[in-house]
Amino acid sequence: MQAVILAAGKGTRMLPLTETKPKPLLKVANKTILEHNLEQLREIAEEVIIVTGYKNELIENFFGNRFKDIEIKYVRQKEAMGTGDALKRASNLLKDKFLVLNGDDLYFREDIRKVLKQEPCILLKESENPENFGVVMIENNEVVEIEEKPENFRGNLVNTGLYFLNKSVLDLKIEKSKRGEYELTDYVKKISGLKFAIAENWFSLTYPWDLLDVNELLLRNIEKKIKGKIENCYIGENVQIGEGTVIKNGSYIESNVIIGKNCKIGPNCYIRGSTSIGDNCHIGNGSEIKNSILFENSNCPHLNYVGDSIIGSNCNLGAGTIIANLRHDEKEIKVMVKGKLTNTRRRKFGGIIGDNVKTGIGTLIYPGRKIGSNKTTKPGEIIEKDI
Repeated sequence: MQAVILAAGKGTRMLPLTETKPKPLLKVANKTILEHNLEQLREIAEEVIIVTGYKNELIENFFGNRFKDIEIKYVRQKEAMGTGDALKRASNLLKDKFLVLNGDDLYFREDIRKVLKQEPCILLKESENPENFGVVMIENNEVVEIEEKPENFRGNLVNTGLYFLNKSVLDLKIEKSKRGEYELTDYVKKISGLKFAIAENWFSLTYPWDLLDVNELLLRNIEKKIKGKIENCYIGENVQIGEGTVIKNGSYIESNVIIGKNCKIGPNCYIRGSTSIGDNCHIGNGSEIKNSILFENSNCPHLNYVGDSIIGSNCNLGAGTIIANLRHDEKEIKVMVKGKLTNTRRRKFGGIIGDNVKTGIGTLIYPGRKIGSNKTTKPGEIIEKDI
């Protein structure tokens, strides 16, 4: 079986996290999105074709030509001409029947197997906010209509972007959409007798706070594995600690936490649940991390508070840097995305910090603020607006 993973997009709604890396290389539970999906494809697909574009070399260098028992091939989409164009780029490598997955969504093996039971087939999922996706209409156990982000919609079944198709679908003729792109859904709409399966689990990772939701879910199911050195401290259940990591005296680590390799944790720090800490990180004296994601090589070494936040790679929070995660009026927090305030639907949400950021001592960051990659702050600076 072949599978095609579409991983060419820029992921602009994930900024500043995608300033320096493609969205499929963002991490949840200390694994990239692409790693997770490739893991789910094991024992299903022998060959995966990854369509790359934005910062393609980072994906190609990260995975090379093989992921465990899966052979990987690459096709490059040089211009952002849509998902339909991206799939077309892979046509010369396709043999017959194949799977298609979005490279920036999370899928699970059990649901992937469901679409393989009938062909052609699309994976659908019930959604509480179907207006944000492609809504699918069903009649007589077949798909009869797919409408992208409709203003008036019927039903709550949405398109997950996972398909089981035959190569002949690419012989169909489609036109550019209103966005000036060739859409994969326009190919799919032309298929007669399109079947469907309903997913148990699927996560569309559109905004930075979506990473926190999925991170929390994945960490609930991890097994306790302690490979590092533990001094006199408390370690909860469902905690993983990587090789070479030292947990120093007085540290308190709640359940559902993953800490990578060669980290220095403590002394006297507090790591609360649903937190992922990447390799080579330092969480120091008096620091508290809650429900957050820290990418590799980042430090919160002195009296820091990080709540419901995402910290990029190679960052350093100066002593006393605080990331607030709750408004005084306790209203839902909004974040500026592509020039528009977007509601996170979260009462608690902290900061989004890109790679290589360094904050001055005593920096205070308002809830929902973004700091772009390679930025710095002055000592005592108050971040009221994105920088």
